[in-house]
Amino acid sequence: MTKTLIIAEKPSVAQDIARALTPVAGKFEKHADHFENDQYVVTSAVGHLVEIKAPEAYDVKRGKWSFAHLPVVPPHFELAPIDKSKSRLSAVVKLVKRKDVTDLVNACDAGREGELIFRLIVQYAAAGKPFSKPIRRLWLQSMTPQAIRDGFDKLRSDEQMQGLADAARSRSEADWLVGINGTRAMTAFNSRDGGFFLTTVGRVQTPTLSIVVEREEKIRKHVARDYWEVRAAFDAQAGQYEGKWFDPKWKKNPDDAEARADRLWNEADAQAIAAAVRGQPATVTEEAKPSSQSSPLLYDLTTLQREANSRFGFSAKTTLSIAQALYEKHKVLTYPRTDSRALPEDYVGVVKQTFAMLADEELPGPLAALSQHARKGLDAGYVKPTKRVFDNTKVSDHFAIIPTLQAPKSLTEIEAKLYDLVVKRFIAVFYPAAEYMVTTRISKVAVAEATHHFQTNGKVLVNPGWLAVYGKEAQDEDANLVPVTQGETVRTEGVDVKQLKTKPPARYTEATLLSAMEGAGKLIDDDELRQAMAEKGLGTPATRAAIIEGLILEKYMLREGRELQPTAKAFQLMTLLRGLAIEDLTKPELTGNWEYQLSQMEHGKLSRERFMAEIAKMAERIVKKAKEYDRDTIPGDYATLSTPCPNCGGVVKENYRRFACTGAAGSPEGSGCGFSITKLPAGRTFEVAEADALLRDKRLGPLDGFRSKAGWPFSAELRIVHDDEIGNWKLEFDFGDDDKPAEGEGEPVDFSGQQSLGPCPKCRSHVYEHGSSYVCEHAVGAHTTCDFKSGAVILQQPVTHEEMTRLLTTGRTKLLEDFVSNKTKRKFKAFLVYDAKEGKVGFEFEPRAARPPAKKAPARKTAA
Repeated sequence: MTKTLIIAEKPSVAQDIARALTPVAGKFEKHADHFENDQYVVTSAVGHLVEIKAPEAYDVKRGKWSFAHLPVVPPHFELAPIDKSKSRLSAVVKLVKRKDVTDLVNACDAGREGELIFRLIVQYAAAGKPFSKPIRRLWLQSMTPQAIRDGFDKLRSDEQMQGLADAARSRSEADWLVGINGTRAMTAFNSRDGGFFLTTVGRVQTPTLSIVVEREEKIRKHVARDYWEVRAAFDAQAGQYEGKWFDPKWKKNPDDAEARADRLWNEADAQAIAAAVRGQPATVTEEAKPSSQSSPLLYDLTTLQREANSRFGFSAKTTLSIAQALYEKHKVLTYPRTDSRALPEDYVGVVKQTFAMLADEELPGPLAALSQHARKGLDAGYVKPTKRVFDNTKVSDHFAIIPTLQAPKSLTEIEAKLYDLVVKRFIAVFYPAAEYMVTTRISKVAVAEATHHFQTNGKVLVNPGWLAVYGKEAQDEDANLVPVTQGETVRTEGVDVKQLKTKPPARYTEATLLSAMEGAGKLIDDDELRQAMAEKGLGTPATRAAIIEGLILEKYMLREGRELQPTAKAFQLMTLLRGLAIEDLTKPELTGNWEYQLSQMEHGKLSRERFMAEIAKMAERIVKKAKEYDRDTIPGDYATLSTPCPNCGGVVKENYRRFACTGAAGSPEGSGCGFSITKLPAGRTFEVAEADALLRDKRLGPLDGFRSKAGWPFSAELRIVHDDEIGNWKLEFDFGDDDKPAEGEGEPVDFSGQQSLGPCPKCRSHVYEHGSSYVCEHAVGAHTTCDFKSGAVILQQPVTHEEMTRLLTTGRTKLLEDFVSNKTKRKFKAFLVYDAKEGKVGFEFEPRAARPPAKKAPARKTAA
């Protein structure tokens, strides 16, 4: 009997498919890596199982990241198993090759990336030969059993998917070519003076970083300007109201973005207006207009991530993982990795059913309050086939994120918060618009010299409409405006002049950066490219969180509260790319151009070969620009340190590679004393404040983020010391574990200002912090009699005073969770313990939980 193999993207989806098909295809038997019945075999990947790589002859190892081995443009790409997924790949390939499996169904996530995962598995299984088994495509928007069965009734042909498959493969290979060549060329350029300075670039990550850096540059260059506002209190018959002075003739000035109609740029003018109007009568004119505000559109992933960041402080990565759990595990949300905010036009009936579920089911906890709004929406007939919600032209691979027909049962607190956001938006989008009465009141004070205008705005909620779903049934009290009668004269009772300062633009948060990434196409001048990015932006909804996390991991950005702050490494990369004239790597036009061409490819209007040839040329150009740059430094906007040169007291300035003495202020170029330190010790970029602190205190740290020549991370303290041989100061690492100095050579160390952390485990003397280590008082100085020493940072895990005291008094610390293995680069947990036999501090790991005893296998039945 022949069977159809169904390959899903994740095990949970494979299980859901088997359950959904059971009523129509019969019961499935569960095996180690798949489900099987008489008609189907259902298995899954675990995300990507294979990755593209250059053939062995073109593979460049990390230690050889030099221009001699660049550019890397292989004639074709080979596939290699991803190490952690080898066993799963082997199981899937075995099923693909089964003789009774005659056709395949691609049930990976509906989109470009899901297409790529499946196609690479099939390519790997074919082992270089043409693949002959027919392929069809399951395209799912929802994971409910009925949606899965409906999807199997409408399977797409392999021919229909060929354009998407080509685009998926081309995007992956193009990102590899630009990322590998760009990263290795920039790393080779920055490592010319020795060491290994990893400098990653990418088609999406670098323009995203550029957006953050450009905002930070505006913040740093902003010069605060004083301005004044004049506010007056007017007495009317019914009470008092406030108005703000404004110039009715004011027009926007393209040369002054900070100018406003209500801002005065010198205090004398503001005080003159205040003196002129104080105590004077004013005539009032008023205009009241009805206004309405519709509910925001349904969520796509980026909008959901933005709002969850603003409301709850969730990172984009956290929001995606919660939404994915609500989709896969709980089945209560539709597919979350979408860039669409509309629903298909034939979905009106499903929406009504979903309203009925929300109205009739007992929703847990705070979600219960939403039932009444769903019931009202149904009873009032709010769900209608409006183009604002139901529009096929605005549905891409997936539609907007909405609740499914499945009622939630046991959600965690954060899952319930996100589900609540989606359900409220889903109900509200069908409710009527909120209706306001908006009043604009102008109070005119006529004096001998001029007439001064003051504006007051009022907004009264007349009908809450969709706001009722969010609990806003009535107008806020402070929005009520004291009424005035027709032709009433009021009195200017009090006037206040306020001095304020202009503010720089705000730093990006994850919410605002996601918006900038989504709307990056607006920055593009070319109409076709802008249109191509109108739907996509920088990255996809599914990848934007990972891009932000990657920039943080590579130390290009830091999270400071909710703000994202670019580091010195980020500024240095932008300076380098601008200086090498390869700024297109920093511009969203690159992605716009790719998206336009990939869209053409999806629709059969552009060949894959032509696109890839252009990408290869781009990779070669990037390497050529970096390799042939022959000047000493890269031009840029560099800082001047506030701390003078330790050698001659001159001014220390930054250039691309170093902080160097330039001599006394006003000296001609080249008159410095020769003092300089690298900006990139062991691949870690100095922040300007850190360089200042190092010159001032002669020590800094311990710091992490350094990399050895082989690329492994390490921590150390930095110091500058005077070298008599060169007659100047130089930079050194202090690892806190130098060899013990020869007898009489060490300088005495004064610990009198410190509190002992505990007894030395070797000689019972006192242990203190010294540099980047904890040391026995007799292990340093002129006459050392002990050698106990332990790092204050071990494998990137800081060891606090409290933990060192615990180690010295009890023999072990608490369980510490942030050690990072030098070999695997993975985090691990361990206790630090003192090993008396070895005479040093070592690791002790948590005991593993005992495995439950294996179940006894049932006795086999034998034929009679």
